[in-house]
Amino acid sequence: MAKNELPTKDRILDAANRLFYDSGIRAVSVDAIAEMAGITKRTLYYHFNSKDELITAYLTSRDQPNLILFEKWFHEAENPLENKVEAIFRNLAYAAGHPKWKGCGFLRTSAELANMPGHPALRVGAAHKKKFEAWLATAIEAEGLADASLLARQIILLMDGSFSTMLVHRDPAYIEAAGKAARDLVREKGGGIERR
Repeated sequence: MAKNELPTKDRILDAANRLFYDSGIRAVSVDAIAEMAGITKRTLYYHFNSKDELITAYLTSRDQPNLILFEKWFHEAENPLENKVEAIFRNLAYAAGHPKWKGCGFLRTSAELANMPGHPALRVGAAHKKKFEAWLATAIEAEGLADASLLARQIILLMDGSFSTMLVHRDPAYIEAAGKAARDLVREKGGGIERR
């Protein structure tokens, strides 16, 4: 389906995704999104009541594709568990090497909205991070490791920390280093156990 054949709401969301991810939510105007979508600002406001609603929809649209991608990378990697965890970081480092990579859209948006704690997009971002953490804890627990929830949280801290550091240094080696730390952490907790 060609871009101009997409339903209007999808065209708006597609434009918002590209512009918000590329430039940040504060730098992008509703006018710029409407122009990229090939519609009027009035039409945009017919589908989204406010820019805040559009920001929230932007993050919501990124939720499942990101989670599915992380799960795919995990499941495609060979056992043992520490290799599977490290594979997520390795694939992120590869993606971060692309010139258009701008980091985690959830973290970047949360940083831009830090002075607006009640913003609905912050709830979407927090829910996304919690879903990934819960999925990872379940995957770790399935391997028979104790303290799976704590281990998943530690891995998330390594991941989000590496995202932030990568944005400062523009060097995917930081994500790779975090992946090695995650691998070592899982191995220390017994991650060398093969799948049953």
